[in-house]
Amino acid sequence: MRTSIATVSISGEFPEKLSAIAKAGFAGVEIFENDFLTYDASPREVREMVRDHGLEITLFQPFRDFEGMPDHHRQRAFERAERKFDIMGELGTELMLICSNVSQISLGGVDRAANDFNELGERAAKHGLRVGYEALAWGRHISDHRDAWEVVRRADHKNVGIILDSFHTLSRKIDPNSIRSIPGDKIFIVQLADAPLFDMDLLYWSRHFRNMPGEGDLPVVEFMRAVAATGYSGPLSLEIFNDQFRGGSARLLAEDGHRSLINLMDQVKRQEPDIRIGVPEMPNPVETTGVEFVEFTTGQTEKADLEKLLSTLGFNKSARHCNREVELYTQGNIRIVINTDSTGDSFAGASYSVHGTNAYAFGLKVEDANAAMERAAALGAPTFFEPRKSGEASIPAIQGVGNGVIYFLDDSPALSSIWKQEFVPIASNEKANAGLTRIDHLAQTTRYDEMLTWLLFYTSIFSMRRTPMVDVVEPGGLVRSQAIESRPRPDFRLTMNGADNRKTFAGKFLAEGFGTSIQHIAFSTDDIFATATELKTCGFQALPISRNYYDDLEARFGLEPELSDALRASSILYDRDDNGEYFQIYSQTFGEGFFFEIVERRGQYVGYGAMNAPFRIGAQRRLARPEGMPRD
Repeated sequence: MRTSIATVSISGEFPEKLSAIAKAGFAGVEIFENDFLTYDASPREVREMVRDHGLEITLFQPFRDFEGMPDHHRQRAFERAERKFDIMGELGTELMLICSNVSQISLGGVDRAANDFNELGERAAKHGLRVGYEALAWGRHISDHRDAWEVVRRADHKNVGIILDSFHTLSRKIDPNSIRSIPGDKIFIVQLADAPLFDMDLLYWSRHFRNMPGEGDLPVVEFMRAVAATGYSGPLSLEIFNDQFRGGSARLLAEDGHRSLINLMDQVKRQEPDIRIGVPEMPNPVETTGVEFVEFTTGQTEKADLEKLLSTLGFNKSARHCNREVELYTQGNIRIVINTDSTGDSFAGASYSVHGTNAYAFGLKVEDANAAMERAAALGAPTFFEPRKSGEASIPAIQGVGNGVIYFLDDSPALSSIWKQEFVPIASNEKANAGLTRIDHLAQTTRYDEMLTWLLFYTSIFSMRRTPMVDVVEPGGLVRSQAIESRPRPDFRLTMNGADNRKTFAGKFLAEGFGTSIQHIAFSTDDIFATATELKTCGFQALPISRNYYDDLEARFGLEPELSDALRASSILYDRDDNGEYFQIYSQTFGEGFFFEIVERRGQYVGYGAMNAPFRIGAQRRLARPEGMPRD
């Protein structure tokens, strides 16, 4: 499988784009004509730049308004093509994209278009070049790949083929299985893009909202299954137009693109095992049975405050690491690790130096930790390794959001015995318990323009499904939130929150934590009212919620006064859908905006209380340190 990406897909100046594309692992690049025209270098110099990066130019594009022009415009169209052929010769590429005509003066007719392409094929052959015809979804006469194929078929020239673009096919809801009847050797290149489902003008949708395969809602896997069935063996190329990407990191976008293609073809291969598509073997998407632990890094002075907060939540200090300044706090099946190791080779210490106290790592229980690591590495995830001391197990790990660490643990002897082999139990007469049983979900905050990056990171490595995106409106602006959940069971839940300014509560946490990622941890309980009672005994201070919230809640859901009073007395938020109920208690914030949550799910409720987010944020903002005041 040869991977390629159009220069229009990522941000930056032309040399920066080439560097990012090469470092991400692509084999080829499509030269978008505007990128070439705006860069002050000759075609030969561009060719050498591309070759110096170890890339090939897979396509020169686009050539517009060619076929079906009236006679007095037709000759001019061929003259323009000849000029482009000369440039292509100097660039060192042999394929040009012709997109279907959108000119108001163009004339319809498949035979007319086929005759034009037959003649263009003859001219291209004299230069040793090929031309591919692509049906734009908004083309004036040709807007369907089936019609474009008929033009190519009738043109009947070896130097003329079809170019397929997933967006143009899928945005018009054309059955991708119609591709299966096209001979693979007549498909000259395949361009890929996904997109969120919107009901809008096709041109505007295409020019502003495309994204990488796996980041949107289009059936790109079905499209590629059909392409693979033709025997096509040419490049798979990304052509992404997206306003958000134009201002993003070229490096991250190129890495996303390469990851998206590998993940896409891995999915195709799993669904079409008899088709040879040249994608490397890799383990199955990682299934996880939950969060094994969450690790905080902090300093000695702040440690007491974090310990006190955990104590009010009913956690007990249960063990101390045998080699490091690391302590374990437990309750139910929850493990919280506090790391104050500040030695020179300590990543925890380095994270604390940059971000302050933060939840910088978590461990996931998987079936095979090494296989999980292998899949993550194949998809371009940065691996993490820290020198181990005598008697310590080496835990497979990768880096993710905010450079945090994700560890993989399984039932192998070395990894399953860590808590017994590396930690020394601490005897204590006090055994608090607030009824917390497990980690329900983690919430990570990132810049909005990186949100799709991290969603793709998780959904390509792990077996996870996305839930619909939710907009959370608060006084400081808009935060977009999307949850992802492990399959087949939601044992690992994570909400991703994208902030685009520091005026929002999430944005302020991101800015003042200098990019740290986990903003809150939600614990499960089987009885939130009993837990609330125990929390008060432990000295827990819940986030106070406005009395107006409860008055509205009672009216909205028709709650019994006894339930409404119980919710109000313990600052418990409530939501309900057709499948069940959801109860939430929030802690007050710690540090620069970190907080804990306690939840109870009843019935088959699958959400996260999104309707309550503005009330939670409003309460947090009321208690927040006034802007400009010094830190404690």
